[in-house]
Amino acid sequence: MNLQLFNGWYFAFLILSFGGFFGLYFLLRNRSERTVKIVLVSLMVFALVLHFLKRLFPPYSENYEIHLRDSWFINICGANIGLFPFMLLSKNKYVKDYMFYIGVLSGLIAIFYPIDPILKGEAQSKEWIDVLRFYLHHNLLWYVPMLMVILKMHKIEYRRVLATPAIFLIVMLFIMLNQIFQSELGFIGMRGDDIHAIPYVNNSLIWGPDGNLSKIIDWACPNFFKVIPVGPHAGEAKYWPWFWLVVPCFVIVTPLCFLISMIFDHAAFKQDVVNLKAKISSLLKKNTRENNKEN
Repeated sequence: MNLQLFNGWYFAFLILSFGGFFGLYFLLRNRSERTVKIVLVSLMVFALVLHFLKRLFPPYSENYEIHLRDSWFINICGANIGLFPFMLLSKNKYVKDYMFYIGVLSGLIAIFYPIDPILKGEAQSKEWIDVLRFYLHHNLLWYVPMLMVILKMHKIEYRRVLATPAIFLIVMLFIMLNQIFQSELGFIGMRGDDIHAIPYVNNSLIWGPDGNLSKIIDWACPNFFKVIPVGPHAGEAKYWPWFWLVVPCFVIVTPLCFLISMIFDHAAFKQDVVNLKAKISSLLKKNTRENNKEN
């Protein structure tokens, strides 16, 4: 196996990924809501169990450090694997919106840009089970929320899009606490003596910009979140952990969610625009009549 961007293995996994989705769709489309819910919850529980079972095969089984370290919920996809079973069982519309928007976005981005398998390089052949696990995990992250909406277990409404970045930031805090606990308990070293260092893993960018993705969101971060405010290092360049993501999260995630919501809720948006135009027109006519009476 030698999976690289746009080679045969890349397209083979893409075809299998979308084939799996359509297979599940046709299997479930005429089933009862109870059956669909049982299947989707079971898939997410399976994904959660697999998250912990990955320690049984390479590279985790051969490296005690990552065996302990990566069994925690250390990035957004790992956190979603842990949270989605409970969100799916919830009756809260906002957390299910989060499942849909972030699950679909993160899952699809991962399979179209499978950086983790690619970085394995020559080790892919030895760690092929982990490559399969990567695709299975990230496919389930978008399969389940997408099927939840398409099979009408949940209705997307554009008016709720602002809640998704807020929940996203709460999940980021959950990831941050995972890493802090890991550091305090000795599973990882966060930064040693260097206060400016980014911790060993920063896939979700909680601790500051790291890699090309940072350029997409850094422009939206207010400058005061980029320097240490007080103490002996006051004024030195350093992004505030988590806080630096707050504004970029709302500025970038909200429009993305809105655009996706238009696929499912464009009729309601169109009607609201018509109603708003009618209301504005009515107010203008009322003001005109009042002005004419005064004259």
